[in-house]
Amino acid sequence: MTTTSQNLKMRHRSKEITEGPERAPGRAMLRAMGLTQEDLEQPFVAIANLASDVTPCNVHLDRIAQAVKEGIRQARGTPFQFGTITISDGISMGTEGMKVSLVSREVIADSIEVVCFGERMDGLVAVGACDKNMPGCLMAMARLNLPAVFVYGGTIMPGRFEGHDVNIQDVFEGVGAYAKGTMSLERLTDLECHACPAEGACAGLFTANTMSTAIEVMGMALPGDASIPAVDPGKLDLARQAGHTVLRLLAEGVRPRDILTKQAFENAITVVVAMGGSTNSVLHLLAIAREAGVDLKLDDFDRISRQTPYIADMRPAGRYVMADLHRYGGVALVAKRLLRAGLLHGDAMTITGKTLQQNMEAIDTIEDQPKDQPVVYPVDRPRSPTGGLAILYGNLAPEGAVIKVAGHQEKVYRGPARVFDQEEAAFRAIQDRRIVSGDIVVIRYEGPKGGPGMREMLAVTGALIGQGLGDSVALITDGRFSGASHGPMVGHVSPEAAVGGPIGLLREGDVITLDIPQRRLDVRLTQAQLADRQAAWRPLPPQYTTGVLAKYAKLVSSASQGAVTG
Repeated sequence: MTTTSQNLKMRHRSKEITEGPERAPGRAMLRAMGLTQEDLEQPFVAIANLASDVTPCNVHLDRIAQAVKEGIRQARGTPFQFGTITISDGISMGTEGMKVSLVSREVIADSIEVVCFGERMDGLVAVGACDKNMPGCLMAMARLNLPAVFVYGGTIMPGRFEGHDVNIQDVFEGVGAYAKGTMSLERLTDLECHACPAEGACAGLFTANTMSTAIEVMGMALPGDASIPAVDPGKLDLARQAGHTVLRLLAEGVRPRDILTKQAFENAITVVVAMGGSTNSVLHLLAIAREAGVDLKLDDFDRISRQTPYIADMRPAGRYVMADLHRYGGVALVAKRLLRAGLLHGDAMTITGKTLQQNMEAIDTIEDQPKDQPVVYPVDRPRSPTGGLAILYGNLAPEGAVIKVAGHQEKVYRGPARVFDQEEAAFRAIQDRRIVSGDIVVIRYEGPKGGPGMREMLAVTGALIGQGLGDSVALITDGRFSGASHGPMVGHVSPEAAVGGPIGLLREGDVITLDIPQRRLDVRLTQAQLADRQAAWRPLPPQYTTGVLAKYAKLVSSASQGAVTG
């Protein structure tokens, strides 16, 4: 094949707008942006840049996108950068604004799809950092099925407060400690001023770092990408490599759906549960799988978690953050141990053109040296013999619910329901010290349709933990939790209250049992009693009748299906 014919093959879409006399008007507009004849003859590669000034997670992404652009040009491609949105979960948490956080995942996916489809791009590199960036980008990649690479903006470094490392999780829990009277306003303010020292996504194994880990393990990011801190110069080197990689994928005809196989998703789930990752990974991996045409089910998460040891001592349920893991080799340190135990599909292909096992074995980790490290435990001596997530069923969750069980695998909670419609009422009750040990807090009408938008509730969970109730009060909701939440917190209860799910039938004082070993979530009511309440139940009027939230509420599916809108 000649160079020209190879180039045309790589320009499988852009040739529609650059070839032939009839495309002269389009070429004229491209030349107006400074493109040369050589640029027009090269593959067009989109750079979806999620940079913005609304969150420290994304404030630095322009320089990473610029490095990607350099890499594309070096590899003889023509880059086109465009922007899309971000919503900061940490800043909007506990407010009405948090309702659009999950909505933003769909907007990100839609906007990337629209630009790449409309402008006839041949390939795609997405640069993102905050929680919904990553699944939104991967959903778009799976839909478009153009050769694609994801680049993570990187984790924030921990702050220092009173001689120890801190992060945003500590500030949320500090609010609860202040309400209890165990932290002064002066100390809380000092903590606030030191917790987030620079740019980057939240430090622990919260949702952003969980999803960056999953994407690296699935093979859609370059090896090592998940753990490199935002301030590390190595991030720019990797971004340039990503530019080279997307051109190689174009030349070889490798597309996302070639990589996003059932094996790839199982690998991602295995590493997430082994590390104690965010419950949001369930929603996001289900949504990405749906776009990729992969048959992934809620029960796959529980099946894999039951057979995977929990081996990472990472926050929120442990001691260390992503930057700590990076010092010892990053995600490869975890993956190598799981590979050697036969718990991963090592032959799964990745964007490097190599298998997952080849990628991971090529990374130098401290376990390859005489001195070991404290972050990741041996598989045969885990923190727990089973993984960090569990799927629950019962008469309160006929379609399932999700709990992060890291540290709570064998516990049973039973107590009276303290029922709240919407997050704010529950937060006030906690701050007013009206919740006591043994209560089961229920927050409903916060699901995908009922919220609408399925708010995270780190303000609530942080307040409980800050008051010392993190192990003695369970929380159940049809909404969801931040990756920084930990303790007996059950989310994604389905069906949700807004569609008549059993959680919407609960009354104050009903006795609820959360049985983690048996994977059960039940209320002490007979089927006849539930049926009587169901007959009397009436839906609440919608909170929004126009705009994006109203549209989302009409379109969105159950959390058990990933809360997708398509």
